[in-house]
Amino acid sequence: MFEGVKDFFSGRGRRLGKLSFTDVLISILGLIAFVIIWHLSVIILNTPYLPYPVEVLDAFFRSFSEIDPITGVTMWKNLEASLNRFLVGFLLAAIVAIPIGLGLGWSKIAETAAKPIIEIFRPIPPLAWAPFFFIVFGAFLGPVLVIFLGVLFPILSNVIFGVKSVDPNLLDAAKTLGAKQTDLFLKVIFPYTVPFLMAGVTIGLGIGWMCIVAAEMIGAEGGGVGLFIQNMNAIGRYPEMFAGMAVVAILGIITVGGARYIEIRLSKWMGVSHK
Repeated sequence: MFEGVKDFFSGRGRRLGKLSFTDVLISILGLIAFVIIWHLSVIILNTPYLPYPVEVLDAFFRSFSEIDPITGVTMWKNLEASLNRFLVGFLLAAIVAIPIGLGLGWSKIAETAAKPIIEIFRPIPPLAWAPFFFIVFGAFLGPVLVIFLGVLFPILSNVIFGVKSVDPNLLDAAKTLGAKQTDLFLKVIFPYTVPFLMAGVTIGLGIGWMCIVAAEMIGAEGGGVGLFIQNMNAIGRYPEMFAGMAVVAILGIITVGGARYIEIRLSKWMGVSHK
């Protein structure tokens, strides 16, 4: 009954990716220090563009009940719109990146053929595509495709690296035991690649949230957190603008934490050691 609690405060808990009491305490102290520095910065700078933390906190809670005077929706509707775009873009990126990454990591010929194409498109910032995507695909698919590109390459690169990092001794042992190509992929390569894949997912989530907010600020219909931030800035309601930024930060923390949890569970289920 108490094994989970014991793990949480033990070294084993740390190895499973959980936080110890000391980690939690240090994190809380760091947040308190951040808020104090923020408060002092408002006093020192004395500018209307930087609100006090308590003003942002108040605006944060009010945003879920008050209607945006420009779009006529509450934060709940903005959240729904952003999450819909984010989930579609993220899932599309994962569906494309994972199988292609596995194939490119496994086949030297395929990797050699695809590498020039990947290197042409990877350095281009996803937002550089935003005007084209908005014009061609509209206000919904435009931001979705910006997210898609932002998430695609971190996952793709990490999966390729994960496959190429598989210990050759594991492959030789599996072949010696009579494993076929399908068995190698399902029982050796993919489980070994899971930590690399989830690392790419974690990076992609952070980039994805940056992309959705920026894309919505360029143009979006039906609400969105990025659009909310842009609207509040336009009418000079800076506490609300910072509240919108806080919403994005919370969404990022939740999604990255969820990805970390899934990584741990998948690794344990597949019998992959996790540090």
